[in-house]
Amino acid sequence: MINKANLLATLVGTIVMFFLGYLIWGMLTVEFFTQHSLADLTKEPNIMYIFAGNLVMTFVISSLYGKWADGNYSAASGFKFGAMVGLFVGVGMGLLWFGSANMMTLTGHIAEAGLDILFYAVIGAVVGFVYQKATKPALALN
Repeated sequence: MINKANLLATLVGTIVMFFLGYLIWGMLTVEFFTQHSLADLTKEPNIMYIFAGNLVMTFVISSLYGKWADGNYSAASGFKFGAMVGLFVGVGMGLLWFGSANMMTLTGHIAEAGLDILFYAVIGAVVGFVYQKATKPALALN
């Protein structure tokens, strides 16, 4: 479970997740989600906890991908895997939240689902790419 490819994919994926998440939710979509929020649940961000959460999430994604891909590692297979994670988070959890809490409008949840699918697909592609490069056999010198 924990090997060189997993650790490298976790490290690179965490960095991409952290900065891409900030770009998407911290810069590009702030106004949109402010308009579609039903309650102000925000607080001053704590970067350490956000980074730690990204680290744990990427480790889990990387570990699951390592088993799921069964040695057939690539950015494309990682993208597909990540999209499934995004579907789980964005649509599955989004519907649960919409059905049980007054967080966002339906439009907000639909937009969040689309962003989650794309976001996790990109993270999956990064993880798959790193796995592919980290598990590539070294060239033998004869």
